[in-house]
Amino acid sequence: MSDSQLSDIAERYSLAMGRIREIPDENILKEKYREYFRRGALFFLDPSYGDTLPGRYEESYFDPARAVRDLGDGIGQLLSFVAYESLNVIPFRAEKRLFDELILIELFLEIYSFFLSEEGEGTPSKESLKSIIRSFVFDYMEHSVGERVRAQIDPANDFALRIIMESDLSEPSYLEAFGEYIDDDTREISAYLASLPEERIAALADTFTEGFRKGFIITNKDITKKKTVCIRYSLGFERVVREAVRNFEKMGLKTVLMRRALYSANRNSSVRVGYSGAVSNKQMEFDHRNDKAVFVDRAFLERKLEILEKAYEEHKELAGVFAGPAVLETFGEEPFSPVIKKEVLRETRAQQNIMLKLSAEMGKIVNRYMPGEERSFTIISFPVPKIGPDFRAIFDETVRVNTLDYEKYRNIQEKLILALEKGRFVRVKGRNGNRTDIRISLCPLKNPEKETVFENCVADVNIPLGEVFTSPSLPGTEGILHVSEVYLFGLRYENLEIRVKDGFVTDYTCTNFSSEEENKEYIKENILHNHETLPVGEFAIGTNTTAYAMAKKYGIFSKLEILIAEKTGPHFAFGDTCYSRAEDIPVYNPDGREIISRDNELTEKRKTDESFRYFECHTDVTIPYDELGSIVSVDDEGNEYPVIMNGLFVLEGTEELNAPLSFSSGT
Repeated sequence: MSDSQLSDIAERYSLAMGRIREIPDENILKEKYREYFRRGALFFLDPSYGDTLPGRYEESYFDPARAVRDLGDGIGQLLSFVAYESLNVIPFRAEKRLFDELILIELFLEIYSFFLSEEGEGTPSKESLKSIIRSFVFDYMEHSVGERVRAQIDPANDFALRIIMESDLSEPSYLEAFGEYIDDDTREISAYLASLPEERIAALADTFTEGFRKGFIITNKDITKKKTVCIRYSLGFERVVREAVRNFEKMGLKTVLMRRALYSANRNSSVRVGYSGAVSNKQMEFDHRNDKAVFVDRAFLERKLEILEKAYEEHKELAGVFAGPAVLETFGEEPFSPVIKKEVLRETRAQQNIMLKLSAEMGKIVNRYMPGEERSFTIISFPVPKIGPDFRAIFDETVRVNTLDYEKYRNIQEKLILALEKGRFVRVKGRNGNRTDIRISLCPLKNPEKETVFENCVADVNIPLGEVFTSPSLPGTEGILHVSEVYLFGLRYENLEIRVKDGFVTDYTCTNFSSEEENKEYIKENILHNHETLPVGEFAIGTNTTAYAMAKKYGIFSKLEILIAEKTGPHFAFGDTCYSRAEDIPVYNPDGREIISRDNELTEKRKTDESFRYFECHTDVTIPYDELGSIVSVDDEGNEYPVIMNGLFVLEGTEELNAPLSFSSGT
């Protein structure tokens, strides 16, 4: 910005804050509205996450239920939206992003002025209030969306990087500088990592960054053409991140640290993408997951796509040298079962369809400027202290799980693959009350000497090692998938049951809620991501029985990140395949055979059908070994090739995987 623009912003900010200071003492509005604006003004004067915490949240206007109760249906939801959006002032103030802070304050003041003008006219118009919010979103979308694009790929975006590289990380006070919510757990993991010797930290970072480098090698991509990498992580792991930054520098990559999306126009309802502090209240995030319902329509879709294209075009040189994300995830928080509230904003079916189309079209734009066949990624996961009193032991066990013997697992998994690909389909059955009975059709194998159907997944981009997976052939893939309990994207599902016919979901249910309608809505929104159906994009057998034994020993299945959970049993992913947008890149197993199951019958249409869209989701559902009965490959003549029977591996040369299973079951 020019000096005159900065001066104008500073003047506007001074005037706005002067007006904010007057509001708490004004008694013009009706009492029920007066309290909302009084508390809102006080928040801008001294912002904190205090009222979002459990126990206080329910009595704040951040809670749509309280807002509706006090302010009325329609008006309450909209004013709760504004309150939630205003929380962004905290990170904006930390970064000294005066313009972003200003426009939120001006939105609040515009709405206050609107209520003053409506005083004495009865209930303020809901449609007029909605129009004010919608105009705010549209007026500043070029700024909010454009900045989000730049934040991911521009190393000049160094706010968080400077904190990490320049701060004293020996004690956790530095965390406050990020402007995120910092809980005791975040401080504890920071303190724990501060207590570890340098060589231990270096080893953790090496595992992380080597996975990223190997991703380029195994997919025959040239990392030397790339200049930047984006690290995504949860605050508290700065010592590991600092070392990872140094490792990436040795590879010729500068690190970009992008904060989680703040503006509602950019937020993903199910996951935080970027660096992030703790979640102050999971119920609050769940309550506001569909806040886009205030402004989503066809015009929003067209405007956002136009701005996204423009932003990538403006930064196309930076986009072209972006290597991909390196993701450090965490696990150990208490499982969350949300309360379903009737007062929250909900997207209409038309809006859901618009968002699905928007997601698909955004994916196309991103892939044009940052082609999937030129990028890679890596993901690793570590526990946090909330996992319980055994945290340190679990942390050490996780490190061991993340660094298991590559050669050993490669050889064992080759034996599994050779048996599996003898069949035309694989049948999976449950036991111990698990009702799974599902048949997975396999891609036809024409030349077994040079081709294979399953990928031998050892430790590279997807850490820890331990799975063989394929993209199923859709026709003939059918049956019932059932899991007694599973946690996906931080949400709990009881007795999740999904029915499949010819590779697509046909029905689903769970027992979380007393109403079948609520159960179906819960699954559709959070597993199907509001699609009417999804294909089975992946079938895999997790072989990391060491991880399974760890989870069993410490009773932490419900707290595992999917990255580890998927390695603890067979799993099925609904949505896109693992090769999404990279189907044309040859991929080979360590034995030199090419993996030919990179497409399915649906993705093949991308070659001839211009209307083809990816689903932009991939949700893994894992059957734990204590609920697994058998996995048997069956050929066209009915010959069976058992891989697992009664929950144990039966192929010669795979018996070693059973030792942790026997230990975990106490036998």
